[in-house]
Amino acid sequence: MQFSRGLLSDLSLIKLYKDLLLPRLIEEKMVNLIRQGKISKWFSGIGQEAISVGAANALNPDEYILTMHRNLGVFTARDVPLKKLFAQIQGRECGFTKGRDRSFHFGSKEHYIVGMISHLGPQLGVADGIALWHKIKKENKCALVFTGEGGTSEGDFHEAVNVAAVWDLPVIFFVENNGYGLSTPVYEQFKCASIADKGTGYGIEAKSIDGNNILEVYSTIKEYAELIRKEPRPILIEAVSFRMSGHEEASGTAYVPKHLLVGWSARDPIKNYQNYLKEINLLDDTKIKSIEKELKNFIDEEWNESEKVSFPVPDTNKELNDVYKPFNQVAVNPQSENRSSKRFVDAISDALMQSMERYPDLILMGQDIAEYGGVFKITKGFVEKFGKERVRNTPLCESAIVGAGLGYAIQGGKSVIEMQFADFVSEAMTQIINNLAKIHYRWGQNADVVIRMPTGAGVAAGPFHSQSNEAWFFHTPGLKVVYPSNPYDAKGLLNAAIEDPNPVIFFEHKALYRSSQQEIPDDYYTVKIGEAEIKREGEELTIITYGMGVNWVEDLINEYKDYSVELIDLKTLLPLDFKTIETSVKKTGKVLILHEDTLTGGVGGEISALISENCFEYLDAPIMRVGGLDTPIPFSPQLEKNFLPKERLKEKFLRLVKY
Repeated sequence: MQFSRGLLSDLSLIKLYKDLLLPRLIEEKMVNLIRQGKISKWFSGIGQEAISVGAANALNPDEYILTMHRNLGVFTARDVPLKKLFAQIQGRECGFTKGRDRSFHFGSKEHYIVGMISHLGPQLGVADGIALWHKIKKENKCALVFTGEGGTSEGDFHEAVNVAAVWDLPVIFFVENNGYGLSTPVYEQFKCASIADKGTGYGIEAKSIDGNNILEVYSTIKEYAELIRKEPRPILIEAVSFRMSGHEEASGTAYVPKHLLVGWSARDPIKNYQNYLKEINLLDDTKIKSIEKELKNFIDEEWNESEKVSFPVPDTNKELNDVYKPFNQVAVNPQSENRSSKRFVDAISDALMQSMERYPDLILMGQDIAEYGGVFKITKGFVEKFGKERVRNTPLCESAIVGAGLGYAIQGGKSVIEMQFADFVSEAMTQIINNLAKIHYRWGQNADVVIRMPTGAGVAAGPFHSQSNEAWFFHTPGLKVVYPSNPYDAKGLLNAAIEDPNPVIFFEHKALYRSSQQEIPDDYYTVKIGEAEIKREGEELTIITYGMGVNWVEDLINEYKDYSVELIDLKTLLPLDFKTIETSVKKTGKVLILHEDTLTGGVGGEISALISENCFEYLDAPIMRVGGLDTPIPFSPQLEKNFLPKERLKEKFLRLVKY
């Protein structure tokens, strides 16, 4: 192993040695602690310390690093307090996640670190968003994101690298090629000679380096970081190393041929660097022992302090309150009485336009939304007014773009992401369900992202352009799910969703875009999220619905004027305004729940259960539900009409009022 110090001072060389040794000594202690049953799991990075330590030292301390399982050296090199880190590993109260997540599944804004989730790929898109902020703000900074050789097979890797390439984002994709993805060797994971070869396909510069040589890692990252700060663009760097332990301690290494373990043991990054420092007379055996003793004492002291910290005491209110970033929405009234007749589609466009004016750090992202104006022409003319930095056409890569929205939010920005059709959101489910929704509960970072969802049937668009998939998100704590039924609410709720610092899934029924028209304020205003509205008051029956269902029910009520029907427009599905529902059901004693989504597993089932549990003694009839057929949505207008619940609504309504 050849070392080249370049312009590094003696003090810098010694610091790198100490920074290398500290995580190794921590790891050795962790292995003993897991055997003693004091910690539950450990993902060892022994043999790979040079990758983390070299990268962390090469970047500026205020540049974000997005980590993986084996990047302990990033945390220690960034001076993350060991007491708090050890508390995190044990699941204690003062850990970064208050006992809610494990080991390195956390971030720290103070230390410019964003930790992983178990899915390996999603943090790559998040790095794009952080780098996008740097580029838009012309900050001359870069981001660095780790993944492993196995992670490069994930779709998130391809999406994130492609987005970074197309947008010239200042981000370093740093791939730890440690030989195995759990037990699967690299030759069963990819066909190319090296991971660096993958960069060619995206038109970016890529390089393979010795991941066990601390000075090569440090100098390479430092060189490229300096280059892309001045000329933003992505770089792919493969660090070839080896995992000397199992995927995690319980796994063992029985699947690894012995000659590999022997060969890589001889390339140990610490032993080799230590020998180099001895050769140039910066270390001797006495100094080595002194440094080891000092670091071991430090580790033991911090561990002992961490054991004094209590484990979390369950507090249900605290748990529930930490799901969302606290936000007390105060409805904003329009400043003038000027009103214009607007279609639903125009109301959405108005909200986006006025929010873009209101929030300078708000960006829009989506397929074809720039010059083309989106497939529904909602953002037509936005590029001319706000420029392509803020109105961004994206490649077809829903996951990376949602991840980028999260990264942009970590920097303090806001984003609205358009799914061209709500059906396409399935490509981004990991980012939404596991990243956006859980991040505040896990380590206090909010996700200021709105995802617009053109949804619904009635336009003969078939199974993949017509789904109502709100129930997918209704089940997920940490998201807010909004579904307006008219232009007034569409504008006010979208403005409110953008104002809210939490992730909002915002449904817009396509069939309402140009069929629903209403006089609404010209000025900016907001409507309260989480509050249902009684659209019509009645005494005999409550109908609960949202979106297109509100329009169907209003038609029904107009047809059957002899019945006194109370109509509740939920407007927000999550959080659900059950108080309004409860009050109405107790008054009328009969309830019908309607949604366009398929009946089984729909939102109506949960509402029905809540009513049964809390209002049973007030009911004068069984709770009835009406929904779409339990089939995919067919293309033919005749079949689609049969799928939709509008006709079945009338039947159930008459049955219930006569019960």
